[in-house]
Amino acid sequence: MKLYPIETGNFKLDGGAMFGVVPKSLWSRTNPADANNMIEMAARCLLIEHGDRLTLIDTGMGNKQSDKFYSYYYRWGDFSLENSLKKYGFHTDDVTDVFMTHLHFDHCGGSVQWNKDRTGYEPAFKNATFWSNARHWDWAVNPNRRERASFLKENIIPMQESGQLKFVSDPSGDFSEAEEMDFGIFFADGHTEKQMLPQISYKGKTIVFVADLLPTAGHLPIPYVMGYDTRPLLTLPEKEKFLNAAADNNYYLFLEHDAHNEIITVKHTDKGVRLDESFTFDELFN
Repeated sequence: MKLYPIETGNFKLDGGAMFGVVPKSLWSRTNPADANNMIEMAARCLLIEHGDRLTLIDTGMGNKQSDKFYSYYYRWGDFSLENSLKKYGFHTDDVTDVFMTHLHFDHCGGSVQWNKDRTGYEPAFKNATFWSNARHWDWAVNPNRRERASFLKENIIPMQESGQLKFVSDPSGDFSEAEEMDFGIFFADGHTEKQMLPQISYKGKTIVFVADLLPTAGHLPIPYVMGYDTRPLLTLPEKEKFLNAAADNNYYLFLEHDAHNEIITVKHTDKGVRLDESFTFDELFN
């Protein structure tokens, strides 16, 4: 097995929305805001090369939305999904599996692209199976009013129409060995229904792709919960349980949205679980 971090493009989000009820005077210590109250975000995905499978976890925003749409998110930097794959010698056609932690646009937008004459949409990975789970899929295609703006039909429906969509087995609890994949899955329901967090054993370490359960290292304190979460009171015990396990078992947490910390470890302190060390991917594995 070999892992590759795939940077798909940086953007910005409102700091207040990212930290919910937490005052700016607290969250700005770790996530400073610009003059528009926007904080820097990443869309960092993960590529797994294992045998004859090449699995991409999440795909970023993509590039098919309008300029007006992207103007809301202040994209910055030079990263792109295609260039990041090329950096490691891969092309979108090489990807055999696309695993989506959940179907919000900043996690799955890159899964679908315009067709050649821009009359419709097609999968951006023509040889890949797209993986979700049945409960989250139903949640996404029949969205509640709170999440409707995050579940864009053009990001989702073409995967099903192509015949390339499959579901992992329904979980019996909050963790599954996921026989369809090369890794285990933590399921979390606070941010959205049945978000999936891959747990990967790699070079003697346990890596967890934490998606939106822990957007940045600044979100480590339990009450630091995004305003975007549909069930924030459920996120609290989910985070607490997960972070205690991460500290107890020395998990390496792969941060999808932290523009400045790629991988972190955590430790128990008198104030709860807090940051232990921060690493770049290359520092750990190259």
